[in-house]
Amino acid sequence: MNDLVETLLVYLQQSHAYYLNNALVALSDAIDHLIAPCTPSRRMAVRRFFDEYRDELERHFQYEESEVIPYVKGLLAGRRRPGFSIEQLKENHAFVDEKFSDLRNLINQSLPEECDPCERRALLVFIYTLRKDIHHHTSVEEDILVPLVRILENPAAELPDDQDDGQGAALSVREKEILVCVAKGMLNKEI
Repeated sequence: MNDLVETLLVYLQQSHAYYLNNALVALSDAIDHLIAPCTPSRRMAVRRFFDEYRDELERHFQYEESEVIPYVKGLLAGRRRPGFSIEQLKENHAFVDEKFSDLRNLINQSLPEECDPCERRALLVFIYTLRKDIHHHTSVEEDILVPLVRILENPAAELPDDQDDGQGAALSVREKEILVCVAKGMLNKEI
């Protein structure tokens, strides 16, 4: 199980780097290109909204990099950190989906007609795809990593009745497929 958790941590770190260094940069460039013909005040409003979203996402990834990942690595090494639990990770995911919807609505409904409709559609598809990819990233964290870390936090605890199949923390077929893909180094989008 420890190897699996370590593989998941590597995957998370690689995903964070991809989102910050590739996906969000491409999204930012596409937004700038789309809003170029808009009035300065409208450009500023869209940019400000995107920048706030990017900053929140960066803070979330930084939280995972500086708090969650070291915490899990500490558990793997047999060290516990009082006052911290893997459950705190889930509390930090709420904003992601909501902000993507707001950004999509802002681009879809608030930009004037002088914005190229083909570029607008391409940007909306990119936002939708990135939103779905980050949703899968979040699912890997919440549905695979969190249950495994709970076991590390309290190895003697019993699984809830709906998860106890007599084999301990057995993974579903899809979870196993995802983990194989993660071990191969695939990104969310590829999985």
